[in-house]
Amino acid sequence: MILCMAPKIECYVDTSAFIAFLDRSDSYHDLFRRLFSSPPQLLTSALVVAEGHGWFLRRYDQNRAIQFLNFIDALSVLSIRSFDGDELRKSGRVAKKFIDQSLTLADAHCLVIISERRLTTCWSTDRHLRLTGAKLIIQSA
Repeated sequence: MILCMAPKIECYVDTSAFIAFLDRSDSYHDLFRRLFSSPPQLLTSALVVAEGHGWFLRRYDQNRAIQFLNFIDALSVLSIRSFDGDELRKSGRVAKKFIDQSLTLADAHCLVIISERRLTTCWSTDRHLRLTGAKLIIQSA
């Protein structure tokens, strides 16, 4: 008899989740430490990786920024969606659609990915990212 385990649900991961996990001073650190201890398949944007690197570089220093990149490289359950001209056009449309929300391009790209992949869960503390119906993990914590 062969037992098949159902694949874990894929979740989108935003910059704020990476920061909360890696920065012990973050108020959501304990939550994301638990989540990253046994993560499902995760998906993020190349813009989130760039945003996270920049955050650690500005907030701390080059060493912490490199540690962030090393963490991303080591996270085997993480897939990173690239950002090209087509993604820029789609994200630009989303940013314009939600003009009253002051979305960054990284936020808009997140919403594009969540919609296209029909993801239901987003690891983020950014409430903008529920605009297309995904549930933020902090809502269930």
